[in-house]
This record gives sequence, structure tokens and C-alpha cells, in this order.
Amino acid sequence: MLTDGMTPDQVMNKYKDDVNKLAAYLNWLEQKSGSSVTSMYGDDGISENSVAVPVYDSTLMNFIKTADATSFMDRNYRYAYTRNRIKTTEDEVRFIDNATILQMDVLGGILSHYVLGGRTKARLWAEGMNKGVFLRLVRKMKELTDFWANAERK
Repeated sequence: MLTDGMTPDQVMNKYKDDVNKLAAYLNWLEQKSGSSVTSMYGDDGISENSVAVPVYDSTLMNFIKTADATSFMDRNYRYAYTRNRIKTTEDEVRFIDNATILQMDVLGGILSHYVLGGRTKARLWAEGMNKGVFLRLVRKMKELTDFWANAERK
């Protein structure tokens, strides 16, 4: 998963198809980022003894499923966080904004945190949307691959 020792062209070739799959959700992410993509099933008409269950936007679930099937998913994403001293959402945003093509594996680690972590803490999926992390990630990944795809070769 690490891009250490790879050239920008190798990194781009490894990830460009997956970035294009995620970029298909870019318009939806731009529209919904920062807004709620969940509702609670059980708010109305459910007895006091029942548990309210979160219901997620179907497009969000399709995005999660698509992201989960990409080569960005890394079960060891915690190492990307510790290697790069990422501890808060602000650190994530700062890293995403300053990332280069050679740090695409770390961007995948941040995506993995939300997608894989959301399997056990589903609130992470909503946080990824509410805080704009999904949008920033996909936008940055697309920007990097587009740049390198159009870069002049010497």
C-alpha cells in the first residue's frame, strides 16, 4: 500500500481508476457535504422501550461500498495517522490540503479511517460527510491524478 520508492507516474497508474470511481460521487458530495445524511428510524410511533436506529442516505451507502472496494482501503490506516502525526480532524484537513501524489497512500489511510472505522462506529460515516472530509479527499485525489495525467513528459 505504501507509495515509498514509487514514481508519481507509478502512483497515478496504481490509483487513477479508483479515483475515477470515487469522483463519480463528487457532485453529490459537494451538494451534501456539511449537511446531515442520516435520520433516525424510531423517532415517531416507536415505544419508549425500542432502540432508535440511524438510517443513512442511500447515496452515502453506495459511496461507502464503492470506496470499500478500492485499493485505498488499508486495515493498518492507524499507521498512516501516527507516521504523519494526524490526531484531529483539523490535522486531517491540513494534511489533505497539502498532500502530493506521493502521499496518496496516506489519503487512502484517512479514507480507510472513515470507511472501515464506520463499520463499527457508524457515526464516522456521518462525520466524514458533516466535516467535509470525504469531499476534500475525493477532490484532492482527483486534482492530483488530473494534474499528473496532463503533466508534460520530458
